[in-house]
Amino acid sequence: MKKVLIVSLVLSVFTLTFSILMSIAAPLKPDSKTAESPAPASGSSSPAVSTVPDAEYAFEDDHVTVRVLTDGKVTPMTMGQYLIGVVAAEMPATFNIEALEAQAVAARTETLYHVLLYKSTVHPDADVCSDPSDCQAYTDDNGLHEKWGNAYSSYIEKITKAVQNTDGVCLTYQNAPIQAVFHSSSAGMTANSGEVWANSLPYLVSVKSPESSADVPNYVSSVTVSLSDFKATVLQHYPNAVFPKDRNKWITAITHTDSGRIDTLKLGGVSVTGPILRGMFGLRSTAASIAIDSKNVTFTTTGYGHGVGMSQYGANALALEGKNYKEILTWYYTGISFSSEKDLIKS
Repeated sequence: MKKVLIVSLVLSVFTLTFSILMSIAAPLKPDSKTAESPAPASGSSSPAVSTVPDAEYAFEDDHVTVRVLTDGKVTPMTMGQYLIGVVAAEMPATFNIEALEAQAVAARTETLYHVLLYKSTVHPDADVCSDPSDCQAYTDDNGLHEKWGNAYSSYIEKITKAVQNTDGVCLTYQNAPIQAVFHSSSAGMTANSGEVWANSLPYLVSVKSPESSADVPNYVSSVTVSLSDFKATVLQHYPNAVFPKDRNKWITAITHTDSGRIDTLKLGGVSVTGPILRGMFGLRSTAASIAIDSKNVTFTTTGYGHGVGMSQYGANALALEGKNYKEILTWYYTGISFSSEKDLIKS
């Protein structure tokens, strides 16, 4: 009887010990439909990287949590979730899949640039925001339902495919994520970064861009301002401007960049840059001509946006010519390399 009790006790201890060891060895697998990635601590300088083994993830983008400021609230989401909302907001879903994939890589790279290198003082508790003038546009799922209506299912599948097909791919220069800026369309040439901003970056140089009026809605557009409104707007910004009776002397000394955009000009004798002129009069681009008559000043512009980096309509035109997303990206970003998101996070 004693022997039976001893054997039974030994078996019980063995069974308990085995169960404990197995529970330690087998990691918990999160439910991909409901599990949320942990958010970084407030003010964290790097993204949250999950500690669950690589085999538990379908995509590299699932490893990285991005803190997104939208509608006044900071929301943590995976890189993949965020990129779907960015690509859907920034590029028409009707575009060719290769153009959408190029946009996904550019958006991922720009996000990593903000997460790893650029720390915004405007939203220090968030890595990025949904304001395209500061970061990238972003639309949540409810907004996409409203935007696309009955086409939601097909469009969200296409956008998700573009993000997943390029999972983890990002653009680097000297082993760091680049500023992968982009714009809507160019007037035959993209702009050097130094034409628009203070610093010239070696990978953001002027290149040919193939879009045309046949591809781009409102490719050529105009803004007409009365002489009195033109004068008032300039004086609001530059009180020392002088407007003689001869209106042909109001706008003088126009110079152009190598990409054909207005570089500088004088308004009422005051020197103004092309980008400032664009902001003053709400022009679609600085690829502009100016005409003045007895009643109005008319600005005729070609393209839309600052002109630096990838042209989105140009990317679509290249995709329709048969170029893949990597060929599109190397077309617009000079001398870059393709790297792994995971490698950048680890470094």
